[in-house]
Amino acid sequence: MGTLYISQADSFIGKVDERINVKFDKKTIIDVPFIKLDGVVVLGRSTVSPAVVSELMNRHIPLSFIDERGHYLGQLQPQMSGNIFVRKAQWQAAGNTPQSVHVVQGFVRGKLKNYRQLLVRRQRESDNLDLSADITPLENVIAAIDKTENIDSLRGLEGAGSAIYFGCFNRLILNPNFEFTKRVRRPPTDPVNSLLSFGYSLLRHDIQAAVNIVGFDPYLGYLHFDRYNRPSLALDLMEEFRPLVVDSLVLTLLNKQLLKPDDFISEPLSNAVSLTAEGRKIFLTNYEKKKQSDFKHPVMGKKCTYRESFELQARLLAKYLMGTTDKYPPLFIR
Repeated sequence: MGTLYISQADSFIGKVDERINVKFDKKTIIDVPFIKLDGVVVLGRSTVSPAVVSELMNRHIPLSFIDERGHYLGQLQPQMSGNIFVRKAQWQAAGNTPQSVHVVQGFVRGKLKNYRQLLVRRQRESDNLDLSADITPLENVIAAIDKTENIDSLRGLEGAGSAIYFGCFNRLILNPNFEFTKRVRRPPTDPVNSLLSFGYSLLRHDIQAAVNIVGFDPYLGYLHFDRYNRPSLALDLMEEFRPLVVDSLVLTLLNKQLLKPDDFISEPLSNAVSLTAEGRKIFLTNYEKKKQSDFKHPVMGKKCTYRESFELQARLLAKYLMGTTDKYPPLFIR
């Protein structure tokens, strides 16, 4: 099982028997059985046949669309799970309730602890890298989380921790051809930001699919503000996975020089930077490998892949909100 990424512009995505068939210039470039898929992501402009949409929805396979810049556009989801009890518990916890405060503490703690661990690991791997001036204040922010029971204040801690982390992110890049000064989102105007944004868009596809499988309403979150047409809960659950999956992948691709400056293009008017077709292929291949890599889950005590852990964390959140467990354990890998 895996995600199919279709990056060929102006391709036609059709159905042939029990297979998804992608053609460009009247030639088949992809032909994969539906049974091997757990997600489809269309990058750029392509035509998707109604037969493919119907088959994907019947098989409960989400279909996402991301533009050429790596910006997430939207997702077609199969019918929501019939587990009304999960959504009832989710709505009952909404607002500044003790349950809501607890899960927001978990989301922020998981994200910042994974930030800290990434910095510690990179410092340990490099003899010439001293990040103690950044790790210590980040640890102070983490220590304040359990003492903070106001969601707005927890959002402030999340922002402060992220500022410390991205403030030293450039020092983690060992490739002299790339530089990071600050986080720039819409549009990303340098290669490093374009990689982060692209990776987060792919991660959003995966987390939103997991949230839907478990039975949540993806639009009702706790850490992220409610906003029309924004899947706040999916964004909440993404937080602890950002450093684990995307940030570490971006650093690996740059530091191992798997991506080069000529793998990026810049638009003259907006200065938006994005990957070339070949660059996207490299990133997508390695992102899928990252998702399929395994680790020992600290709560379950057994090995699982990152792809499996997306749904596992959503189920742990559901258990807490429904009162089956007494806490939500964010995913934190030492």
